[in-house]
Amino acid sequence: MKPNFFGARAVRLAIGAVILGTGFATAEPQHGIAMYGDPALPPDFVSLPHVNPDAPKGGQIVTGEVGSFDSLNPHILKGRVPWQLRYLAYESLMGRSYDEPFTLYGLLAESIDVGPNREWVEFTLRPEAKFSDGSPVTVEDVLWSYETLGTVGHPRYHGVWGKVASAEQTGERSVKFTFNTEDRELALIIGMRPILKKAQWEGRDFAESGIDIIPLSTAPYTITDFEAGRFVELTRNPDYWGKDLPLRRGTNNLDTIRMEFFSDGNAMFEAFKAGILNSNRETNAAKWDRDYGFPSIAAGDVVKSEIPHQRPTGITGLVMNTRRDIFADWRVREAMIQAFNFEFINATLTDGQLPRITSYFSNSPFGMRHEAASGRVLDLLSPYAADLIPGVIEGYSLPVSDGREANRKGIRAAIALLEEAGWTVDDAGVLRNASGDAFEMEILLRQGANEPQQIVDIYVEALKRLGINPSVEVIDKAQYTERTKAYDFDMTWYTRGMSLSPGNEQMLYWGPDGVTEPGTGNWMGINEPAAVAMIDAMLNAPSGEDMVAAVRALDRILTAGRYVVPVWYTPVSLIAHDKNLHYPETIPIYGDWIGFQPDVWWYAED
Repeated sequence: MKPNFFGARAVRLAIGAVILGTGFATAEPQHGIAMYGDPALPPDFVSLPHVNPDAPKGGQIVTGEVGSFDSLNPHILKGRVPWQLRYLAYESLMGRSYDEPFTLYGLLAESIDVGPNREWVEFTLRPEAKFSDGSPVTVEDVLWSYETLGTVGHPRYHGVWGKVASAEQTGERSVKFTFNTEDRELALIIGMRPILKKAQWEGRDFAESGIDIIPLSTAPYTITDFEAGRFVELTRNPDYWGKDLPLRRGTNNLDTIRMEFFSDGNAMFEAFKAGILNSNRETNAAKWDRDYGFPSIAAGDVVKSEIPHQRPTGITGLVMNTRRDIFADWRVREAMIQAFNFEFINATLTDGQLPRITSYFSNSPFGMRHEAASGRVLDLLSPYAADLIPGVIEGYSLPVSDGREANRKGIRAAIALLEEAGWTVDDAGVLRNASGDAFEMEILLRQGANEPQQIVDIYVEALKRLGINPSVEVIDKAQYTERTKAYDFDMTWYTRGMSLSPGNEQMLYWGPDGVTEPGTGNWMGINEPAAVAMIDAMLNAPSGEDMVAAVRALDRILTAGRYVVPVWYTPVSLIAHDKNLHYPETIPIYGDWIGFQPDVWWYAED
């Protein structure tokens, strides 16, 4: 296990810049852009602070995934795609440093320029930027990529494109986007769209592509082999155009990245023990302590690394679909939370090692305070007070049980809430409404999701004490994906990560379009004007302090909305891996975030 190398000064600078920063960079071409103030790294920086700039090249990493896939295009709604491809196989105009929330540096773009109020942004492409086939990246490719993704691509791209009034070529290598709405984050987020080669798609239907075509990109890795549903292999391009960029130095060190797919988590773990995989991320702390004593670990050939982070918990748990009548009433949703005996389940499945998620942004400066709202947070929420669910302004905290299986206090509270909402238990022990209809619900789970299944097995027994006898439907990943995209469920397992730079993606998660539009993150069906207002306030905050207040207010609306029965989170990432796989000593505040493995890892034999 490597120690926690978070530098206290670095953390204060990065997070303090979010909270205290008030200025915006002047409107002239820059090597990078920050939401508030200036980027931390100068124009002549040598490498990112959290990489090993001298890492050797070579070796491979082989990881496992539960499920299958039938598409290699991660930019459309149709099909099941290995999620990693979205990050490994594509590049954008700007790139991130995981030591700086709200900061981007030029990648395909050599510079970025913004208007006085960030009402427009202009990028100038690097002349050396090339696709993997050796052809140059052109402004035409950029404009085509943005329009295509924004119109027929995945819905996550549509919201930002709808805020673009015009997109135009302004020079041989320059492109300018002018916005039709006030949103200071747009200047940053517009630079994070994947850039594809227009010529590859002439005469082809982009939105219908599957495994028949591998989209060309500029990334360091290209897909070189795959078998539908079984594995995908990416190979480092020795002629990658950007290998000498400071942003890329010390990254993309492994020659091969391979993802193997399995029917369930047990099969995947056995493959890791057998050496088929050489890295495995564990999410169960009890299993980490109990089951990672197999021979290759005892021999020192596999090591266990615990990697800390300081990012928000996000939300993980059982989401309730408010599009269904049974979950439209917040009192019913609170009853579901009261009946969930977290302390007993946590002790049973993780030996009580993991802390509970207390809000969507807990474990970060953006997390709500659980007492009554005050100050700027109260000012933001007050205009909506009459329509807010109880607890948003007054304060809300999750119930705590005594840890005993019976959970009498929680069950009594749940019964009282259900009675208030018009549900009572009849003489046969069945929960019914005034019309005599039984409370019927289905919990939808994906095959191979072992931990959610174990949690639900315990939870179902608690719900029976309320007169509810849920059916549990376990389906394969393909069916699960289609049903959740269409919000065709009562209750299901839900995970939504949050970052230290929340922005426009929050509208995709919680915006009203997701109530009916398929494929968004709004699985619970939130249709809350106050949430939209808090997102708008966050996006247009004049200072970091105002932005933090807006996120805390949004966190209150989400948490007190009682949309999810939350479980636990891990304050460290648990990764067991081949002893020859290494990562830098300096850990960014995001910790093991998307891109950390394998981007900054390397292979070196002792």
